[in-house]
Amino acid sequence: MTDQPAAAALHLVQALRKPLLIEGPAGVGKTEMAKVLAQSLNTRLIRLQCYEGLDVASALYEWNYAKQMLHIRLMEKEGAALAEKEAAIFSDSFLLSRPLLQALTEERQPPVLLIDEVDRADEEFEAFLLEMLAEFQMTIPELGTIRAKHRPYVILTSNRTRELSDALRRRCLYQWIDYPDFQKEAAILQARLPSINERLAAQIAGMMEELRRMPLHKAPGVAESIDWAEALLLLHYNELSKEAVQETLGCFIKDREDWEAVKEAIESGILIQL
Repeated sequence: MTDQPAAAALHLVQALRKPLLIEGPAGVGKTEMAKVLAQSLNTRLIRLQCYEGLDVASALYEWNYAKQMLHIRLMEKEGAALAEKEAAIFSDSFLLSRPLLQALTEERQPPVLLIDEVDRADEEFEAFLLEMLAEFQMTIPELGTIRAKHRPYVILTSNRTRELSDALRRRCLYQWIDYPDFQKEAAILQARLPSINERLAAQIAGMMEELRRMPLHKAPGVAESIDWAEALLLLHYNELSKEAVQETLGCFIKDREDWEAVKEAIESGILIQL
């Protein structure tokens, strides 16, 4: 489920063909927006998961060195010339396409390129990304310049673990996604889990609202509330109780200090009356 501003942002991605940068806390549905866009366009979703130390070889392309070496040895037995060897091994047959190259060379129609958690990548990789997004082309020294067959729809997500550059922000449309309010979260649970009753969905949404007011190290997102609701249904709980919450605490609390704080709040009745 999405609201009108988010739906408008996805429409503008299609109309203006500009990248969309989505920021917000972890677990609020940023990645889901890219999935929704790909589904609505009936096109392929290509995902680049960013992390510290991500380099061009992992994101764009690299050569299959083991296969190249094997091919060279076979050609040596045949007495092939050096130029012939180079032409053979630096060809598409030995090229390993990573997400960015896959997005540029998609044959059928424009794919959705999801660059997930771009804030986790290094600044050097972000600078490389600027050039790639500006021209939607790349140069492989051995093959030449490769231009996008169909310019992809680009979604970038960030949890704000570091500040992104102004240069990246200028090139993108922007959308902030926050935690949903009580009514929206209950509606999300009922949409994702049709078998959940209205009372349990409301109790979970209310519990999440209270938890996010606490000074937790990692506040639970919508993904955790959906996981929790699904676990409660699997365990045949139709409403919340202290027993149900304590038994399923690991579905939405992922930190030891948070675990102790939430257990204490439940026992004392500060968090929610169960």
